Amino acid sequence: MSAITTFADFRTTQAPARLRLTRRGRIVFFGIPAMLLVAALLSLTGFITSPAKASDSQSELRPPVAVTVTVQPGQSLWGIAGAAAPERDPRDVISEIIQLNDLRGGRIQPGQQLFVPAN
Repeated sequence: MSAITTFADFRTTQAPARLRLTRRGRIVFFGIPAMLLVAALLSLTGFITSPAKASDSQSELRPPVAVTVTVQPGQSLWGIAGAAAPERDPRDVISEIIQLNDLRGGRIQPGQQLFVPAN
């Protein structure tokens, strides 16, 4: 055995192999980061373009004031809504009364106490 190395011995050694990606490897290497980037951009776009303003003025931020009304015999939600806010559409006022009082089916009975918006 010879301890002397010749030039021919160096030439036969192989250079490092070049990295080759398979189709699946390209999908993983390029596709997943691209999808994450698109998702991040869409989220950012949605965040930037979403309306964040709750109201235009300070007065709209105050909670609505409600008064208590006792239902009289023969009264309906329509009549109560018309008396409470004659300048507004009664359907909107009825909807608020139902929400304020958690009425199931919109039924009322004489003697019942109702919260009515006082706008």
